[in-house]
Amino acid sequence: MSKNQEAVEEHRDIEALLAVLDAADRMPGATRLRERSYELLSAVPGSSVVDVGCGAGRAVAELAERGVRAVGVDPDPWMLAAARRRWPAAEFREAGAEELPFADGSVRGYRADKVFHVLRKPGRAVAEARRVLCPGGRIVLVGQDWDAIMIDSDDAALTRTIVRARADLLGAPRAGRQYRGLLLDGGFVDVSVEVHTSVFTDPTMLPLVTRLAEPACASGAVGRDQADEWLAEQRRRAETDRFLVAVPLFVAAASAPEQEDSGHLQRSVSGSDH
Repeated sequence: MSKNQEAVEEHRDIEALLAVLDAADRMPGATRLRERSYELLSAVPGSSVVDVGCGAGRAVAELAERGVRAVGVDPDPWMLAAARRRWPAAEFREAGAEELPFADGSVRGYRADKVFHVLRKPGRAVAEARRVLCPGGRIVLVGQDWDAIMIDSDDAALTRTIVRARADLLGAPRAGRQYRGLLLDGGFVDVSVEVHTSVFTDPTMLPLVTRLAEPACASGAVGRDQADEWLAEQRRRAETDRFLVAVPLFVAAASAPEQEDSGHLQRSVSGSDH
């Protein structure tokens, strides 16, 4: 495949992903969850917030509507291009969660939504968040637990195999349930954790199960025939209004200490490989 063809395929993949994300973002539960994350940030108009793994930039735009000086950061240039097309007045920068383009103690709020599960060492991202946050700054992490996704199916055993196989391909599939420990280990205080469950029954969310089954099949965890049969069942369920996927989403919030302990910060950075 030529480089041009590869670029076209990558563009198609991004567009397909954006379509799924847009459909999910428009659901009432997703809107409420974003609103809850903004509440937990406690960001007042004029305060600076970084949205890490901003994707197509919806949260950056919504925070800006509240008068917050929000900056979106994402390592994917395709996603950033989409964000800049959609929200031309917003600010976006290309960077990963482990190396943010901000000075020490320069932001008041840090938000990462569905980001930590793709990181091999999420502790490094927490240490970086602690670095860029000012004393008393707020951090909010939102993300699904990939091992705990629930899908109604006639074949419970195969469903478990597919869910777990997809989870095992991620850097930190259980990062959501680990948020509290990660924040405490990173030296944050006043840590709180909530769980919100998103329930999808609309046929437009069928791509969700496809994005589980296809990687599980490609990894060899399930056979092609098994994956096809399982996906066919999910399509039948969608056609007869029997489709159901439930995704538990963890929401953790914490504060950077009012008095920065430089010794602890150094220890958290050096010990963030776990």
